[in-house]
Amino acid sequence: MLERFPLARGRPVLAYGIAIGISIVACAIRLMVAGILPPGYPYVAFFPAVIVTTFLFGVGPGSMVAVICGIMAWYCFIPPEFTFKMSGGIAFALLFYTLIVSIDIVLIDWMQRANRRLSQERERSRQLAERGEILFQELQHRVSNNLQVVGGLLALQRKGVTDTAARLALDEAARRLALIGRIHRRLYDPHGDQLDLGQFLEQLGADLVDTNGKPGIACRVEAEPDIRMSADAAVPIALIVAESVANALEHGFAGRDSGMILVQARREASGALELRVIDDGAGLSPDFDLAQCDSLGLKLAQMLARQLGGAFSLSTDGRTTAMLRVA
Repeated sequence: MLERFPLARGRPVLAYGIAIGISIVACAIRLMVAGILPPGYPYVAFFPAVIVTTFLFGVGPGSMVAVICGIMAWYCFIPPEFTFKMSGGIAFALLFYTLIVSIDIVLIDWMQRANRRLSQERERSRQLAERGEILFQELQHRVSNNLQVVGGLLALQRKGVTDTAARLALDEAARRLALIGRIHRRLYDPHGDQLDLGQFLEQLGADLVDTNGKPGIACRVEAEPDIRMSADAAVPIALIVAESVANALEHGFAGRDSGMILVQARREASGALELRVIDDGAGLSPDFDLAQCDSLGLKLAQMLARQLGGAFSLSTDGRTTAMLRVA
């Protein structure tokens, strides 16, 4: 609110007119209290008039009020009253008055200039922050688009490959790049805020369900509230969840068009993050050994888990559970 002062900067006639009115009111107040105050207080009502006018309307009107009030105090309230007699004492009193009102005017003007500069800097900072956020979002979209373009190029390259293993590898690479491209738009916040894991997993689950080609298979997320993580951890977690879901779709629900995939996230008492992907599909074969598995997706999940300082495991007890635990 203080940044709005001085008022009427574009209407000087109004500002100076009100300033003259303030001078008259100050003189009237001083005359009213003349019988109450003892002799020797000629400026009682005039100092406040100068301060208020300068604060409300600026240096020009404030200086004019200072001059008018000084003249009225000299003529009406400095003995001998109603004369413009000059003496050493009167000159000293007027000099004292001039010094005080000058200091008042300078300080108020300095304060208002500082407020205006602060307001301008705040507006400049707001514009820079807004521009930076727009540029940041544009960069994120470009990175995401580039990732999806690379995924598309890999998919095109696949058409010219006859080797089955090579075609599958290109398919997997294209799928992973497309997934990273889709989630990358939501990962990073220009303000540096951490991501809510529950919301992130729900968005990721919706993306995975949309692309699995089996509308009868649902993905539900159960996450404890207020689990937050950095954007740097979100990409490997997203890839681990995606690999676990893809593994369930490819093997657990092979030949099936319906089922349930449950993604659970919770914090242990020790502070460790535990993330489970549970499906009610066919389950693991009795001789399954994760350490001996040659699946590129599962190897990738284990590698990403180690990068996070955690461990990835697969187990079955009627349902298949892929678990990531990060200490």
